[in-house]
Amino acid sequence: MKITRVLVYQIDLPLTHPYWLSGGRLKFETLDATFVQVETDAGLIGWGEGTPWGHTYLPAHGPGIRAGLSILAPHLIGVDPRSPEAVMQIMDLQLPGHPYVKSAIDVACWDILGQFANMPIWQLLGGDAPNEVLINSSISTGTPEDMLALILAAADKGYTVHSAKVGGTDVGLDIERIDMISASLPKGHKVTFDVNRAWQPAVAIEVLNSVKARDWVEQPCQTLDQCAHVAARVSNPIMLDECMSDFNDHLEAWKSSACEGVKVKPNRLGGLTKARQVRDFGVAVGWQMHIEDVGGSALADTAALHLAASTPAPNRLASWLSHDHLSVDPVSGQGVRNLGGHVVPPSLPGLGVTPDPDMLGAPVAVYS
Repeated sequence: MKITRVLVYQIDLPLTHPYWLSGGRLKFETLDATFVQVETDAGLIGWGEGTPWGHTYLPAHGPGIRAGLSILAPHLIGVDPRSPEAVMQIMDLQLPGHPYVKSAIDVACWDILGQFANMPIWQLLGGDAPNEVLINSSISTGTPEDMLALILAAADKGYTVHSAKVGGTDVGLDIERIDMISASLPKGHKVTFDVNRAWQPAVAIEVLNSVKARDWVEQPCQTLDQCAHVAARVSNPIMLDECMSDFNDHLEAWKSSACEGVKVKPNRLGGLTKARQVRDFGVAVGWQMHIEDVGGSALADTAALHLAASTPAPNRLASWLSHDHLSVDPVSGQGVRNLGGHVVPPSLPGLGVTPDPDMLGAPVAVYS
């Protein structure tokens, strides 16, 4: 089997409401999505998606994906997509770095492999069943009262796990946010306080040693070294996210005892192939992991949730659904959807999601 064509589509994905994070310094209203269609001489077609969460969240942006694909796609014509690892080696050779460019191609290859093997991706990744995965709400930065109202609204949708966005220069306000949310959570609910790298180390230590809550705290500072410094001086378990760009970052985090858990995001790491490597390392060292993507439609969410569902339950925390924040649905209700606070990955062969061609429109590039 050989790849014969790679088609690239671009679509804007507006958010239902403006979204603030990192102490309110970052605002998001529309995501720039790239969908990739990989065709083969056997008639099998694979789909993948690359959608950065804006261009200020990570070193990634929508036009960058499409520019990178113009370099990579010609080198993949004639390659067998049923070996995603071999495809990744070609992409790494032709374009070192830039993992977010490669994710959609990698997922499309896993989609084709699953269709060829007549197996869902969760099974190819080691899962024994389409396991239920808890999902967490994502609560935009605001006043303590506004954030609590959003949590209660999410609870009405079945969410029992929440990610509350804190962080900023107002130490007293962050302490108030954390204390009020912790004290007012519905019974049985859990929360992670996600700083999105907004604090300086001294602020992180001051805040976390002032609050009563001993919940997870995510990415308190910008760098891995800063987060490790904080982790040694507070009682809260630390979750790392934005500073974890490749396998070596995860290895260094473990060696420096910088965290008790990590976010595993296929788009940031380069796709399912490299996200699986990180997941398996996390299982080996006893981390707990949120496995989800950076952003995108239910196609991107579903790819990540295949990996989450195949992860052992003791290492698997809740996952986020980016598509729950969108006002459009380019995959027509397919894939993982909120089922009262959890999701179940599709058991169809491959990814189990095909975009609506009418919503994608004409491709912006075709490589053959």
